[in-house]
Amino acid sequence: PSRAELAARVEELEEELADVAAETGEDEKKMSIIATKGTLDMAYPPLILASTAAAFGYEVTVFHTFWGLEILHEERSKDLKLSSVGNPNMPVPNVIGAIPGMDRMTTKMMEKKIDDNETASIEELIETSLDMGVEFQACQMTIDLMDYDEENFYDGVTTGVGAATAIQDMAEADIQLLI
Repeated sequence: PSRAELAARVEELEEELADVAAETGEDEKKMSIIATKGTLDMAYPPLILASTAAAFGYEVTVFHTFWGLEILHEERSKDLKLSSVGNPNMPVPNVIGAIPGMDRMTTKMMEKKIDDNETASIEELIETSLDMGVEFQACQMTIDLMDYDEENFYDGVTTGVGAATAIQDMAEADIQLLI
């Protein structure tokens, strides 16, 4: 068969699958992400994956626990840090990275890279994700444990969520990620 014939056949099969999915209700894809880190470099992966999956039609839930709650905190998320200590891919040896002020320097270097590449900010990614229907959940146990004030989270963040809800969400998801 020619490319045109193959392309036509693929399109035909995709339409058939869409029809079957619509009839059975199996067309909804779901992604569940657990975000546990609150550093600048670890804030981007769950946000980029969540917004991209939502753009592809996935129902996305991101459960933030422990330091991952920093991402949802409206003020703190604007001041996330990047540590050079313990990161083997950082171009700074650990002994140098331990010098006072190095985290500030590596953070500034990363922020400059983000600006130079016109990469979306954490705030922009959160707002875009919320607009696309991503559900950001804040772990209630961590809120209580670390004395977070729920009023300081971005508007649209779901609070009062526990581990049982997160586990149920993961059990129903097609894709589960721990970041």
